[in-house]
Amino acid sequence: MTVTPVELDDADADVPPPVPAGRRSATWGLTWHGVRTVAALELRQRVRSTRWIVALVVWFVVVGGITALVTGALGALDEDAQNNGAIVFGAVTFLVLGLGLLVTPTLTSTAVNGDRAAGTLATLQVTLLTPAEIATGKLLAAWTSACAFLVVSLPFLLLALLLGSTPPTALLAAVLLVAALLAAVCGIGLGWSAVVARTAGSTVLTFVTVAGLTVFTPVLFGLTFPVVTQTEQVMVYGPPDGEWMGEDVPACERTERPREVSHTERTWWLLAANPFVVVADAAGSPSDPYVDEPLGAIREGVRDLRLGPPAERYECWWGQDTTPPPDPRDGANPSPVWPYGLAFNVLLGAGGFVVAVRRLRVPQRHLPRGTRVA
Repeated sequence: MTVTPVELDDADADVPPPVPAGRRSATWGLTWHGVRTVAALELRQRVRSTRWIVALVVWFVVVGGITALVTGALGALDEDAQNNGAIVFGAVTFLVLGLGLLVTPTLTSTAVNGDRAAGTLATLQVTLLTPAEIATGKLLAAWTSACAFLVVSLPFLLLALLLGSTPPTALLAAVLLVAALLAAVCGIGLGWSAVVARTAGSTVLTFVTVAGLTVFTPVLFGLTFPVVTQTEQVMVYGPPDGEWMGEDVPACERTERPREVSHTERTWWLLAANPFVVVADAAGSPSDPYVDEPLGAIREGVRDLRLGPPAERYECWWGQDTTPPPDPRDGANPSPVWPYGLAFNVLLGAGGFVVAVRRLRVPQRHLPRGTRVA
């Protein structure tokens, strides 16, 4: 059989060959199948390692041991104390959050550059998986691993709840916010792992970021305290200035006097970004602050700082009228600060995720120095 050659027009010669249909060119395309595939691969690598089981067992023993020590110590100090349950709940909540902030950075701080150094990242990049699916799968796997530690701690949080003086809504708020904050830290670590070529550098930067949120925010608030403190004329209810002799104490009066005033309403947001303040403000009880319950004390303290200085100072500590009048700010019903802190942490995590997606795109023209593709 003779095959007759087909002549192509000049216009047909300029048409490129058809490109196979697929989602490879999309950066932000997402499908559940692609996310699940990457997440399953990441989780299988962790489950196969015996260190994962050892870490969960050590976590359970540490949280359980400290819970038992705190409960026993409080019982020995005061057997009739009614706030023991709230104290134990606050201690366990802070312990779980603190340990979670220490463990979670190690789950994602090497997720991208570690696979790139091992030569396994290019295998995912040449498939139909989009950069968004790869980043989301890695983020979901790391967050699932972090939540596993939180689930292991639930029995001790329930034990503290059963001790009394803690509403069930506090447990729900604490668990949900701790999980959200751990997801934010996972996003931060994922972003650093995509930006920094070396795993040691990305791990250090992730820990520094977490330390900045937990340690440096109260330090910075303390350093800015003298800046927002100044001498002003304020209304003072107290005895008249000057010295008096004898047992007759002059009656208190309201006068304007110079006093140092700290305008913390300008810098309260520094504390709101702290993950511990976020959890305490949402899960703390508004009753009996500053006494025993740690979450409620932090909650009321931060909200009081947000309100700023009172309109009137009470200094009538002797004489006939020694009962302070009600603070007009008590009826102000200050709004919670945890939404602002949670939003700030989530934005940091989302920023890290966006950076990771953009860095996971296959380089076609320029390759950064020291970057391994395959």
